[in-house]
Amino acid sequence: MGHQTFGYIGYFDRESCDLDEFKVLTSQQLEAVDLPHAAAIEKNVPLYDMAALRPALDDADKRRGLMAEWAHVLRSSAGVIALKHAYADTSVIDRASDVFDGIIADEKVGAAGKGDHFAASGANDRIWNSLQKQCLRDPEGFALYYGNTSIAAACEAWLGPNYQVTAQVNQVRPGGKAQSAHRDYHLGFQTADQSARYPAHAHEVTATLTLQGAVAHCDMPLESGPTKLLPFSQLYPAGYLGFHEADHREHFEEAHVQVPLEKGDAVFFNPALFHAAGENRSTDINRMVNLLQVSSAFGRAMEAVNRRSMTAALFPALVALKQGGRLTAPELDAAIAACAEGYSFPTNLDTDPPVGGLAPESQADLMRRAVSEGWTTDQLSDALGQMSARQAA
Repeated sequence: MGHQTFGYIGYFDRESCDLDEFKVLTSQQLEAVDLPHAAAIEKNVPLYDMAALRPALDDADKRRGLMAEWAHVLRSSAGVIALKHAYADTSVIDRASDVFDGIIADEKVGAAGKGDHFAASGANDRIWNSLQKQCLRDPEGFALYYGNTSIAAACEAWLGPNYQVTAQVNQVRPGGKAQSAHRDYHLGFQTADQSARYPAHAHEVTATLTLQGAVAHCDMPLESGPTKLLPFSQLYPAGYLGFHEADHREHFEEAHVQVPLEKGDAVFFNPALFHAAGENRSTDINRMVNLLQVSSAFGRAMEAVNRRSMTAALFPALVALKQGGRLTAPELDAAIAACAEGYSFPTNLDTDPPVGGLAPESQADLMRRAVSEGWTTDQLSDALGQMSARQAA
């Protein structure tokens, strides 16, 4: 299979793609006995009722147990989890949708060219870097939206702490066509020939560097085209080449599943899972989702995000929400994690050396300290400026 050296697979090539192996892997059935926290299993997709599970997130041991189950599903089992009622208060979703509608309208006036991944340009409304744009337009709404312990736990389950959130809104109008089957960033955004240049172990590693998520901003029945998923397909070793193959895409179209979602639900999946946005066959549903592409602290995010400007904009809102008792301490941490840079590196160690530890203070650490100690906006702005100056090469 592929180019081998001393019996080991060094690299994948087109000959590594075995349709029969792909079919066997993706014909497995998920067993409820293996998923004690799941409320139900629908079409091999485990459903977790966060209305019932949310209190467990406040208990460190219970939270870790739930996250361990999610990580197992994402890595070694179905490859996808659906969090029902991820948002207890869907007015937070509506507020974000209004912001996104305003951004879409403004960007249409700007007439900027919009490309899209795995679908024709113009088939939908796309907001690149919705994370930063939402934060700068509505900092309080951003804090309430991302101050979500269910979303934070899903991100940490796969990526660990200090993850980097990026987000892109996708709105598919009635008649909008489906995407073609694919895997996602990193190697999912390479051609087959480019992917074949990476050693086989890099194909395994890349899937641990990002987590794909989607927050439903409206009810999404099957006719509206919720994401097409092929459970267990992330287990297919040569999949970053395989999704380019016509026979693999044909099998995806025959075997994929779709799960209806309600406003406020969220889905997370391994980036190596074969998936595609579905066709919107409805006559009156503008299917809006906020696509979360969350990166490990140890990887490179796809989008460039100005987290310093976001942090400065978000800080006054966080202080007010904390003082008003509208966000708990874990919710504040979740909002900060979605906004500020949580990892200390890369930096200039000549001017920003570790002091009293193994790494310099991160932007997220600084923001938490500022919220905890009741800094003024000017104090935080000055500290962010000094941090940027220390980190500059």
